[in-house]
Amino acid sequence: MRMEITPGELLRQINSPDDLKKLPRENLHQLCDELRQYVIDVVSVHGGHFGASLGVVELTVALHYIFKTPYDQLVWDVGHQAYGHKILTGRRENFISNRKYRGLSGFPKRSESEYDTFGVGHSSTSVSAALGMAMAAKYKGENDRKTVAIIGDGAMTAGIAFEALNHAGVADTDMLIILNDNCMSIDPNVGALKEYLTDITTSPTYNKVKDDVWKLLGKLPVGKNFTRAMAHKLTEGLKGMVSSSANLFEALKLRYFGPIDGHNVTKLVDTLKDLKEIPGPKLLHIITVKGKGYDLAEKDQTKWHSPGLFDKITGEIYKKKFDLPQPPKYQDVFGHTIIELAEKNEKIFGITPAMPSGSSLKFMMEKMPHRAFDVGIAEQHAVTLSAGMATQGMKVFCNIYSSFMQRAYDQVIHDVAIQELPVIFCLDRAGLVGEDGPTHHGAYDITYMRCVPNMIVSAPMNESELRNLMYTAQLDTTKNPFVIRYPRGEGVTPEWKTEMKEIEIGKGRKLRDGQDIAILSFGHPGNFAASAIRDLKNDGLNVAHYDLRFAKPLDEALLAEALARYQKIITVEDGTVVGGFGSAILEFANTHGYKNEVRILGIPDRIIEHGPPKELHRECGYDAQAIKEAVLEMMKDTIRVKVKI
Repeated sequence: MRMEITPGELLRQINSPDDLKKLPRENLHQLCDELRQYVIDVVSVHGGHFGASLGVVELTVALHYIFKTPYDQLVWDVGHQAYGHKILTGRRENFISNRKYRGLSGFPKRSESEYDTFGVGHSSTSVSAALGMAMAAKYKGENDRKTVAIIGDGAMTAGIAFEALNHAGVADTDMLIILNDNCMSIDPNVGALKEYLTDITTSPTYNKVKDDVWKLLGKLPVGKNFTRAMAHKLTEGLKGMVSSSANLFEALKLRYFGPIDGHNVTKLVDTLKDLKEIPGPKLLHIITVKGKGYDLAEKDQTKWHSPGLFDKITGEIYKKKFDLPQPPKYQDVFGHTIIELAEKNEKIFGITPAMPSGSSLKFMMEKMPHRAFDVGIAEQHAVTLSAGMATQGMKVFCNIYSSFMQRAYDQVIHDVAIQELPVIFCLDRAGLVGEDGPTHHGAYDITYMRCVPNMIVSAPMNESELRNLMYTAQLDTTKNPFVIRYPRGEGVTPEWKTEMKEIEIGKGRKLRDGQDIAILSFGHPGNFAASAIRDLKNDGLNVAHYDLRFAKPLDEALLAEALARYQKIITVEDGTVVGGFGSAILEFANTHGYKNEVRILGIPDRIIEHGPPKELHRECGYDAQAIKEAVLEMMKDTIRVKVKI
């Protein structure tokens, strides 16, 4: 039986940052310990992201202790690191509902709290958003208002972060950027920036000299502004003699401070208090450990990014136990299948933007490190890199989460589709992803991909179909960019490792003949339809089922057959009903003069919040029960006639 989760003695007193400010400085260490333990207690029992928030406990306390929030604005990047922020800003008692259906969001959310200044979920947006807030504050004459962006070093690899830094240096705003450097996103960080930051942390001589000189001259009895101006000139001269580590940020006209220990709360409080008084754009570099305070999370940070439920004492992560073999995750089918294909086709490469574990490209990276690459949080680069390789005859599987692909849409059109390059886009987490909510739902890719000329858009109904589509996409005869979308989580076939076969592009399949009504499905929800059809037999209905496989190009012959034979049609997809698969069917029917009654089931035209996928499928009206209800409603007159007979 689960024990009641209670906060520590000091944490119980904190219902807002105003309460926090009443604590003496010497009590902040204890509060940090209690806050960290509370996150561990709640996440171990109720689930959620884990390591990221543990790593910024001291920073979170220091920020709310020094700054006048919510008037002073904190912008958290991504949001995995914002659990402590939520707890300290009036949501402690409700924190157990975090990421649950109709509970607190797992990320900062403007509609949830005035302390959540900007909604986040995707990375690297904090500097741009905070700069916009700071510029607006300056325009409104709010000269005492402070703006702080907290960005992880992994998020710094995205282009938007550099674009924002480039602007921030010349925008003349009172803005602080805190670089939370822990060498991790979900997986270990990669690239030259990581090496650069490592050089700063291991060669801090210049920064120590600069810090000491700054403080010394600031305390001289001469005018403070004058002496610190002298300090700036002096440290500029020291750069060449001592270190060039800070050149990147200072070349962008950001005053650089650090690196400092991000787990020393009193040092953070003192530093933030000083920086609060220094005008202009500035960057504080702090060093933290993801998972700090929980030994297992510190040692295996990828595993403990979001571990699920676990025993906080032993560290045992609870796994579901099954009597029968279970189907694999779609991502793992991809990860193992690409290796099979690459072993036979030397042209195959794998690319992912910072999701080697989430996409399971990690298997290929381990076995074929010269042919599989994590390029960091850089979706635009991943797509155009793939395009460049494709010009040289390579067959690149560019594996990106559906919602993250939105960040590279121009590259899809400009660099791939217009040039008719056969890049293979494997869109993981397509459809409703569950507890991560609206920032991560893969709701729109069917729509935004099928409207692009030269694009093939496909979705497997099961693991074997995924393997067949991957096999087809890498053939030399496939000349177009090729989308394969599949959902988060398990498939339906325990014995999934089937022989791969070529699928004719644009060719669907009829799974079941019928007499009364036809269901046309696209991708994994075809399994929901199959379940509904089996159940509908008890209602005396004989329902046909077509798995179209492709939203573009459509199987026109199969569609013509279905529309000619069945007056009533239901389409099912795990994408938006606006412009998606069902819309494609209606467009075809209209173009060819069919007058069928067509009902589209899928993600409705509104933002879908977080919750377990089964709950969300039900809410959106395309789970097996909803499909059955739609059939019964459309066939109610026919059923009445049958009953009378």
